[in-house]
Amino acid sequence: MEKHDATLGEDTLTVAQHRAVVALLTEPTLQDAAKAAGVDRSTIYRWLQKPDFQAAYREARRQAVHRATARLQQLTGEAAEVLREVMNDKAQQGAARVGAARLVLDYAARLNEAEDLASRVEALEAEAS
Repeated sequence: MEKHDATLGEDTLTVAQHRAVVALLTEPTLQDAAKAAGVDRSTIYRWLQKPDFQAAYREARRQAVHRATARLQQLTGEAAEVLREVMNDKAQQGAARVGAARLVLDYAARLNEAEDLASRVEALEAEAS
């Protein structure tokens, strides 16, 4: 196992902490994340109390949501096509498909609004500093 004090460039997190951040995003439990990162669960608990680790974990979660948002937005074209097909096919009972398409479009719109709001907040924070 690598030493916990080996840092990555100017980054304040250690290699093990970076592994823990990734594991926290990909593993279902804290215990599983600790195992995947090669550290004890109490170590992750301790790291979660540190501002630098909290910031890195928060940023990693934000990036994960951003990637998921982009994938969801890519589905909006298909969702619109489903709506068009169902609307034009009088014989088809497409309530479930229309419902799914609506959800995709609704979530994509909401996530787009959230991204816009985040961009505005970032701009305001940049102006304030």
